[in-house]
Amino acid sequence: MPNPKRKHSKTRRDKRRTHYKATVPTVSVCSNCGSSVQYHRVCPECGYYRGKLAIEKKTTA
Repeated sequence: MPNPKRKHSKTRRDKRRTHYKATVPTVSVCSNCGSSVQYHRVCPECGYYRGKLAIEKKTTA
């Protein structure tokens, strides 16, 4: 295997790494209870997904 002839600079290394960044998840509002929910996920508060009951949530009464 060939080895590099010269050392790559820090600038060249950092230019390659500019695209490795964290993205903020997209958040929407639950149509049933109004709490904030990540897209394509069941609502953690009420258990609804796209207007239908997906998970039966226990209520504390």
